[in-house]
Amino acid sequence: MDDQLLIVITLLFTPLCLLIILAIVLASLGKSLGLRRKYADLMLKVFQWGQERIALYNETHKRQYGRSESEEEEEEEEEEQINREKENGHDKQVIRRDISISAIGGLKMPSRRPEYDITDLKKEFHVSDIMYFAKCGVEAIIEDDVTQCFTAEELKSWNFLTRTTLGHQFISVRLTILWSLGCFVRYFVLLPFRTLVLITGLSWLILSTAVIGYLPENDLKKRLNKRASLMSHRLLARACSAVLTFHNRENIAKNGICVANHTSPIDIIILSCDSCYAMVGQAHNGFLGIVQRALSRATSHIWFERSEARDRHLVARILKEHVDNEDKLPILIFPEGTCINNTSVVMFKKGSFEVGSTIYPVAIKYDPRFGDAFWDSSKMGMLSHVFQILTSWALVADVWYLPPMEKKENESAVTFANRVKKEIARRGGLVDLEWDGQLKRMKVKESWKLKPQEEFSKLLKVE
Repeated sequence: MDDQLLIVITLLFTPLCLLIILAIVLASLGKSLGLRRKYADLMLKVFQWGQERIALYNETHKRQYGRSESEEEEEEEEEEQINREKENGHDKQVIRRDISISAIGGLKMPSRRPEYDITDLKKEFHVSDIMYFAKCGVEAIIEDDVTQCFTAEELKSWNFLTRTTLGHQFISVRLTILWSLGCFVRYFVLLPFRTLVLITGLSWLILSTAVIGYLPENDLKKRLNKRASLMSHRLLARACSAVLTFHNRENIAKNGICVANHTSPIDIIILSCDSCYAMVGQAHNGFLGIVQRALSRATSHIWFERSEARDRHLVARILKEHVDNEDKLPILIFPEGTCINNTSVVMFKKGSFEVGSTIYPVAIKYDPRFGDAFWDSSKMGMLSHVFQILTSWALVADVWYLPPMEKKENESAVTFANRVKKEIARRGGLVDLEWDGQLKRMKVKESWKLKPQEEFSKLLKVE
């Protein structure tokens, strides 16, 4: 009996060990067999087939239960409205707001107003006019720009994941079988293999940085650190079945400051598969803290407490010293200061734009069809986020290295930051927002409320 059990274990684990060894060798050489990309292409065909089955079911359901002419006309008008919004670049917007509030510009009025023109309020005021502003207030409550940044990105088609409330997996026997098979593959085939690769990558990262940390500062230490870092992060990327496409690699930062939009701590793994960086960010405890301390052994990284004012001044000084030394690694900074849901870019903090006059922008865009890469730190811990990534189909991302941007003469740090943010949003196909991402954690400042109130009062004022 013991011999039979040993044979079974050997048959199960030998192929797995060989695959892990192959992943380690390929990661160390920076090569790929192309299997992950073919796997991603196959999954896209499965998603397309599932979408066709869902569309067929909806069409059959419509014919079976019938639709009145008025309902069909309303549905057609709604689809036309949605298509118009998409053409105008507002496909995320649920409702069309007559009045919206800007972070820096107060109120914004649409170019096409309804028949009821609020400018008439200046001619003659009636108490009933307040109802229009109440309507605009309810619209803002239903949907605002800030909340959308911290909710999971909505998919246009079902991706066979369990994280859905629509119940597509139960509308036909074929979809149910395929969905069940997908769950088995993700949780009982991919998850164990990915977990072992993840443990291998983290172990190599911690051990290699521990050894490299004892070496004296010289070129050998830098080369070993770069090789160990690239190998570790490529292994970690393989643990997520990452399919990465890097564009315009001639613009990779060699030194100075590199800034990117921020969706998840996985962003660091994605970018570190292609180059080696020094990190700047919020100090963490737990699992993420272990990784931060491991990275700090081999090279200079800057971790700080966001709530400590003295830390901010210290970080600015260390950043300046680091940038001035061309022999040091480029610093990777996420100026938003928090994770955004892969649809938008929020306000960039000006600190990193005060330190250096040259910035190397990077735009990262994940393909949400294979899984949600967004980390909502207010709802889940780092380990839960990693588990969500490991049980997704894959991690597919495009990375664009933008040409370096210089700070213009007499240009303020805020203006420079907004200019860089605009370019990142444009290249990554993201919505450019003015709001501070820290609204996720803090209340709105009173000064931000006063500006819209003043604008409202001017509209209501009777000449």
